Amino acid sequence: MVQERSLPVFQADNAAVTREEGLMLYEDMTLGRCFEDKCAEMYYRGKMFGFVHLYNGQEAVSTGVIRALHRDRDYVCSTYRDHVHALSAGVPAREVMAELFGKETGCSKGRGGSMHMFSGEHKLLGGFAFVAEGIPVATGAAFQAKYRREAMGDASADQVAVCFFGDGACNNGQFYECLNMASLWSLPIIYVVENNKWAIGMAHERATSDPEIYKKGPAFGMPGHEVDGMDVLAVRTLAKEAVARARAGEGPTLIEALTYRFRGHSLADPDELRDKAEKEYWFSRDPIQKLASYLTEHQLATPEELKAIDKRIQGVVDDAVEFAENSPEPDPSELRRYIFAED
Repeated sequence: MVQERSLPVFQADNAAVTREEGLMLYEDMTLGRCFEDKCAEMYYRGKMFGFVHLYNGQEAVSTGVIRALHRDRDYVCSTYRDHVHALSAGVPAREVMAELFGKETGCSKGRGGSMHMFSGEHKLLGGFAFVAEGIPVATGAAFQAKYRREAMGDASADQVAVCFFGDGACNNGQFYECLNMASLWSLPIIYVVENNKWAIGMAHERATSDPEIYKKGPAFGMPGHEVDGMDVLAVRTLAKEAVARARAGEGPTLIEALTYRFRGHSLADPDELRDKAEKEYWFSRDPIQKLASYLTEHQLATPEELKAIDKRIQGVVDDAVEFAENSPEPDPSELRRYIFAED
């Protein structure tokens, strides 16, 4: 069954983007979708191993939030569904694909794989396999930024941290503990719940006493917002407000983005638990097609220009696969390297 919220979500009916901004958002989402489709192909061809969790359908959340940040200094913390977050954060497609192939040229030197993307250069704090594990890490990043700025007088420490997690994580203790601390200390952090309705095979409505997660923000003294996670303009508008608020020292924000994953929980999941009508309903709300329609209807881009972007992005992804296939394996002699910090 398709279940709709009784209250309206935050919309961006009056949101306006320039042609440059619109094309940037379209390109970023297209890269995420094309990359994940290629991951599925490579996984089934035996090029990737272990669990691989794809992001198809949720691109508007990653793009809408991360591309509202300063990618050279703000922090992003992810989950095991982290490939697209890494791409939006600026990690090159080559490095993300090489990591998935377990190669030395990967962003985590082939040690992390699909669920543990990390890039210090791009302020990507990591993908975390355990549910809710990244929430304290992101909260710590926000704390250090505030401490450096206020206690140490570092005026350049105006970073904002963004933490992504799923609806299932909101039933874990770390979520509540960190919201409490972030509110008490007025930390510059945005908690983004990617509510895709399913925690592996458990429907969200069956797993929590109050399915409207955004309401838990005000319970801890911070704004809580519900947003259409299939509309990148709505997500971006709300994210920009939350980022500005955090950077101005006004504290944390909780955003619940209502979205949907188009594939199973992982590529090993036959996806037999979700109702066909539910899936078809969400497929019809494809965020990339929604933005494409907006751009053409508002004469910000032509269909030919969007097709050209599609083709160019496909080339970027194909190049990433070639790079990954031709990259060296990690040297066995360095098996114990990167376990401890190096001088």
